[in-house]
Amino acid sequence: MLNLLKSLKPYLWVILIIFGLLFGQALAELALPEYMSDIVDIGIQKNGIQNVVPEAIRADEMNKLTLFMSDSDKSAVLADYDLLNKQQLSQSDYNQYVKNYPVLSEEPIYKLKTNKQSEINELNSIFNKPMLVVYTIESGNIPASSGFSIPEGVDAFAYFSRLPAEDKSKLLDTLNTAMASIPETMVTQTARSYVIAEYKVVGVSLNRIQNRYILNVGGMMVLLSLAGAIASILTVFGAAWVAAACARDTRRKLFRKVSNFSNVEFDKFTTASLITRTTNDVMQVQMTLVMMLRMMLYAPIIGVGAIIKVLGVDLSLSWTIGAAVAAIFLVIGTTFVVATPKFKLIQKLIDRLNQVSREMLSGIMVVRAFNTQKYQEKKFDEANVELTNINLFINKVMVFMMPVMMLIMNGVTLLIIWFGAKNIDAGSLQVGGMMAFMQYAMQILMSFMMLSMMFIMLPRAMVSAGRISQVLDTDPAIKDPVTPQQFVPEYRGQIEFQHVSFKYPGADDYVLQDISFTALPGKTTAFIGSTGSGKSTLVNLIPRFYDVTEGNILVDNMDIRYVTQNSLRGKIGYIPQKSILFTGTIEDNIKYGKENATTEEVQKAAAVAQALDFINESENGFQTELAESGTNLSGGQRQRVSIARALAKTPEIFIFDDSFSAVDFKTDAALRRALKQETGESTVLIVAQRISTIMNADCIVVLDNGRVAGVGTHRELMANCEVYKELALSQLSREELA
Repeated sequence: MLNLLKSLKPYLWVILIIFGLLFGQALAELALPEYMSDIVDIGIQKNGIQNVVPEAIRADEMNKLTLFMSDSDKSAVLADYDLLNKQQLSQSDYNQYVKNYPVLSEEPIYKLKTNKQSEINELNSIFNKPMLVVYTIESGNIPASSGFSIPEGVDAFAYFSRLPAEDKSKLLDTLNTAMASIPETMVTQTARSYVIAEYKVVGVSLNRIQNRYILNVGGMMVLLSLAGAIASILTVFGAAWVAAACARDTRRKLFRKVSNFSNVEFDKFTTASLITRTTNDVMQVQMTLVMMLRMMLYAPIIGVGAIIKVLGVDLSLSWTIGAAVAAIFLVIGTTFVVATPKFKLIQKLIDRLNQVSREMLSGIMVVRAFNTQKYQEKKFDEANVELTNINLFINKVMVFMMPVMMLIMNGVTLLIIWFGAKNIDAGSLQVGGMMAFMQYAMQILMSFMMLSMMFIMLPRAMVSAGRISQVLDTDPAIKDPVTPQQFVPEYRGQIEFQHVSFKYPGADDYVLQDISFTALPGKTTAFIGSTGSGKSTLVNLIPRFYDVTEGNILVDNMDIRYVTQNSLRGKIGYIPQKSILFTGTIEDNIKYGKENATTEEVQKAAAVAQALDFINESENGFQTELAESGTNLSGGQRQRVSIARALAKTPEIFIFDDSFSAVDFKTDAALRRALKQETGESTVLIVAQRISTIMNADCIVVLDNGRVAGVGTHRELMANCEVYKELALSQLSREELA
């Protein structure tokens, strides 16, 4: 897992930018319900009047209001207003003001002269209660609890104005005490009603105020929505880029790691599994990473922000959200317990499906030859159906979960409307506030749903991440030494086995035991023996595809474990038992071991390998495109191209691992003659089944059940080695062997 987390380090700056964008998007989305609430509560219900500070008010009404203010409050109010009087204004000023305030033609008015928000907020707190008192007195609905009793037939305001200062102060205290029990929202709502009524008398256009307010707030909502959309788009792009780049780096790490694996690791991880881990598992991690960067960072921000906003709207309805969150966790928890074990099976089933497919496609000719298509189809169907059933089960669980989630969310909406309506009726909540509460509740629930969905997606991604980490954390059994040594030049190409024994990792029995011989430069050393005697295993020890269990292998008088694998394999031209060619042209494949090989060198290698005839006969010659694994060539042609590839490298050591098996006898003889001339100074190792291929070798090592049964020339072995003699006579007559 640490390897995967390290893959994110180069993109930490992008992740920080994504976090900033998500934070900005969350702020924008959290602000929208508030603005919507303002449009409903202020823009529609209150004609766009944001506060109770009147833009203009008749002088008589101002005098009524100041009756119920303290002297300091009265001074603060009058300091922020100008008294406009028809007689005192110039004609131009009068014409300008009377257009906006028609009542000025009949009586003087007070005009607000400040636009500082701090001063307006202060005036708001001053005007609220006096407006409630005046509105109540003017409506004639003075409650007895207010302590404000007026003699019958007497003007209330004139009566109050004539009261002594001490009685006036006591009455104001009584009124404040009586109004303390009235909800603040009701006080403000009544004050706004007073302002609206006054505006109608003064002649202020309520439509103008309302339209201007709604357009301003609506415009801000549009800007916030646009900003949130841009942030969302950039976030998705950034998350996709980081996830794709991280997946690319992970695939690169996997490929490099696998390319450095020895055969020990390839025996541990199947080829199908390695392909799945490099493709499907990385894709699972990539998709989850996109969702994590988009949802797992965003959900806590929007959730915490919405909770803070909800607490500021109405605490009495918060229990509905708590109940919904508990229900969501119950549903998600159940789903998690049911679905998680199935997620862990999916990747293994994909491995199995890939393995069956690979076997089928690789062995298609054998399948057709034995008419076993139905059998292979049955194997594929079994793997495919099992994988399908698991996916269907998980999808059914998910399909069940979403309607339940929607039911919970709709149920919460109904609860909020039901109990919110009661609060609205009691005057402790407004309609816009209830609508904002609903939206914040949905944001909270969605944030929990997003987090819950992530916890459902994570198990499969964690399984995939674990499978990837298994490969990345696997240390190759064959490593370069910490302080590598250099080859000794004077022993160029010499190979020496000193009491070498080998058994495969985890095996009990030795494949090779106590093998000793020396292969000299300019000489051909051949290995022969019955099937399973260890010939291919022996030559695979030289390039360190495996390491010896006991003993030493020296190349150029240097133990191969003390030098780098790169320098060792740079000396070797390896032609495997199964010819492996790569997609590309014939020329590309011959140049595989030496990229800078000239055209002449490529043609010469092909000529020595007896491949020039069939290459020239093809329409495009050396530029002939090869199919996957070179399947558009015959077995013998593939072997000859493989030999040409090794020859073009001009190595010090040639290893032919049964590389002439698909070549006819005539071509085999011509090929060996050409090789003898071309590889004169190199050490040549040949593994063969045919006696005719190795009869002329300078040294023949006979293997029998992993042990050396004889070493010598053909004549010496015919005379002294029964194992070799039996093999030879089983293939050729005595006359041919003489």
